[in-house]
Amino acid sequence: MLEDDYTWVIRKALRGLGLTAGDAAGQAGLPENRMLAFTEGDFSEDAARRLAPVLHLQIEALVNHPGYQPQPLALPGIHRLDFPFGEERVNAWLIWTDDTAILFDSGFEPDSCVVALDAIGAAHPGWVFVTHAHRDHVGGIPALVARGNVVYGDQIENTRHLRPGDSIRCGPLTVRACDLSGHADPALGYHIDGLARPVLVTGDAIFAGSIGGCSPPAIYQKALRNLKQVLTPLPDSTVLLPGHGPATTLGEERANNPFL
Repeated sequence: MLEDDYTWVIRKALRGLGLTAGDAAGQAGLPENRMLAFTEGDFSEDAARRLAPVLHLQIEALVNHPGYQPQPLALPGIHRLDFPFGEERVNAWLIWTDDTAILFDSGFEPDSCVVALDAIGAAHPGWVFVTHAHRDHVGGIPALVARGNVVYGDQIENTRHLRPGDSIRCGPLTVRACDLSGHADPALGYHIDGLARPVLVTGDAIFAGSIGGCSPPAIYQKALRNLKQVLTPLPDSTVLLPGHGPATTLGEERANNPFL
């Protein structure tokens, strides 16, 4: 299931551009009542086609968003840890190959991450990396540190400092940090080199079919610039591991994510 349905895509674009629904409706030539219905879930292809250019979104991606689900991925060695966050869910990702275990993010509840790692027999990952300091991604850090794990992040309590461009050798793999600030500032993405396919852990910078919310407009534009800079050189085969929702590929997002 996607983290955001199309109504959230619209809301995030409006907020990021500093537009009201009425502003967007006027520019798109939509009656305000039709705009209101659209933003509340009454989908219309005509409304989507009119609004997409106003909101600087990909037209076909927005039109097709209600039916979009990324193809399931067979990812040997990559484990999604799906944790509760109030009434929502949040991901951590474990890369586990032979004798190398690398954890990305730690969930919201203090013990949920260590319990999940114990359950799959990966109690002591050799390396832990955190994408950003929002509470749903850092709640498990103290329990991991108490077990002796070294945790890396950018300006996050109980972590060793890491900056964009830094890389760490983790057994046969290399983890390289990149700047995905916007939804959070600072925020790191992590390229993983050495697997069968290129992998990028994105945190909340990008989800399947959406991005993390950003406002005011200057921050929104910064987030889009950082995404463009990080994603443009990567091949379509790159696997994206987001902070919420399913794994996806860059090729699918280039075709189906209205923000790209």
